[in-house]
Amino acid sequence: MKTKIKAINPRLVLALGVAGVSCSALLVRLTTAAPAITAFYRLLITCLLLAPLGIKNRAEFRHIQGRDWLLCGLGGVFLSFHFVLWFTSLGWTSVSSSALLVNIHPLLVVTLGWVVFGEKFRSAALPWAGLALVGMVVLGWGDLQLGRTAITGNFLAAAGGIMIGCYYLVGSRVRPRVGIACYSLLVYGTSTVLLFFYNLAVANSFTSYPASDWLSFAALAVIPTIFGHTLLNWSLKYLPAGAVSISVLGEPVLATLLAIPILAEIPGPLQLVGGGLVMAGIAMFLRRS
Repeated sequence: MKTKIKAINPRLVLALGVAGVSCSALLVRLTTAAPAITAFYRLLITCLLLAPLGIKNRAEFRHIQGRDWLLCGLGGVFLSFHFVLWFTSLGWTSVSSSALLVNIHPLLVVTLGWVVFGEKFRSAALPWAGLALVGMVVLGWGDLQLGRTAITGNFLAAAGGIMIGCYYLVGSRVRPRVGIACYSLLVYGTSTVLLFFYNLAVANSFTSYPASDWLSFAALAVIPTIFGHTLLNWSLKYLPAGAVSISVLGEPVLATLLAIPILAEIPGPLQLVGGGLVMAGIAMFLRRS
C-alpha cells in the first residue's frame, strides 16, 4: 500500500533559512581574518559540501539555457559584493545596526520588480518606505553617538543590502527554471572564483589562521549558507521574492539577541527606536505594495 508523502512546506523552509542566516553576523565577528578571506572560505567550503549533490544532478547542467548561465553568474557577482561590503561593516558598527541595514533589500526588490519587470505596485506603500528611511536616519544618529566609524559601517551594511537585494531579484528570475543544486553551485562557485582573485589582488593571506577561524569558516558554510541562503534560494521557486525578503527581516532581531549574551552588545534607545521604525516601515511597505 502506497503512502502519500506530504509536500515540503515552503514557509517552514523559509523560516529555517532565516534562522540560519541570522547566525552569520555573529560568526563573522568571531573571526580574525579579513572580510574577503572569510567570505572566500565560507563559499569554498560550501561548494565542496554541495559538490556531491551537483555530481548527482549533473545532467541538469546540460539543460540550462545561455541566459540562465549569465543570470547565475550575475547572481554570484552580487553575492560577492554583498559579502565583502557586509562583512567589512561588521568591523565598524554594531551587529544589530549592521544586520538591520543589510536587510533594507525588500525596498529594492519590490521597487525594481515594479520598474524593471512591471510587477504590480500600489502607491499607498510609498509613505511606509519614507518611514523606513526616517528610521535609518534615527538609527544612524544613535550610532553617531558611539563614534563616527559606526556611520561608515552603516553605509557599508546598506550597500551590502542593495547587493543582496539584486541577488534575490536575479534568483527569483532563474530559480523556476534551474534546480537548487545547480543554481547554488553556479552562484556560489562564481562568487568563490571572484573572491579568490580579489584576495590575490589585495594580497590577503590564505593561510596562517588560528583553529578558531577555520571552525568559524566551516560553521559559516554549514549554518548560514547551506541551511540559510540555500534554503532561501529554494523557497524562491515557490514564494514571491518580496515574501522571501520580508521574512528575512527576522534576521536582525535574532542576530541582535545572539549578540547580547555573546558579544555583550546591548542596543541603545535610539538604536531600538530607529530599528523598530525601519522594520515597521519595510514590513508595511511590502504589505501595502
